[in-house]
Amino acid sequence: MILGVHHPALSVPDMDKALAFYCGVLGFEEVMQAEIPSGIEPMDTAFGVNDAGCQVRMIRKGNSIIELFQFSDPATPAQDADRPVSQHGLTHICLAADDYEKDYALLESGGVVFNTPAMGDPGGRWAYGRDPFGNVIELLEHAPAGPTSLRFED
Repeated sequence: MILGVHHPALSVPDMDKALAFYCGVLGFEEVMQAEIPSGIEPMDTAFGVNDAGCQVRMIRKGNSIIELFQFSDPATPAQDADRPVSQHGLTHICLAADDYEKDYALLESGGVVFNTPAMGDPGGRWAYGRDPFGNVIELLEHAPAGPTSLRFED
């Protein structure tokens, strides 16, 4: 039986910068790290790439986990920092906010460039922006009694 989503994963060009943003700014905690050396053919096959050599970090906040990869292959193409969310594939990561104005300001000061100020009404505000690597982040005001609410732990 499928229990739910365990984690999204992001490929980043700079692990230190990614950890500074996701852990330093957003408050995630690194809970696992691994190094996959280059030249392991079964890993290349499993990942579907020519060189799966990479650094891997799992970061956690409450019951949410994000996996970060920094691949060592210099031929890894840079992400289009303006990739539209309408393109097929992962469109964004949504972060739940319990203090919307404070969290919006925190993300802005941490390098997130928002497309707009908050949309919607208090109790259900949201905005889309991009992390320092161009990945789209939605900041959503968490409504604990709403139909899509989740339980968040410290």
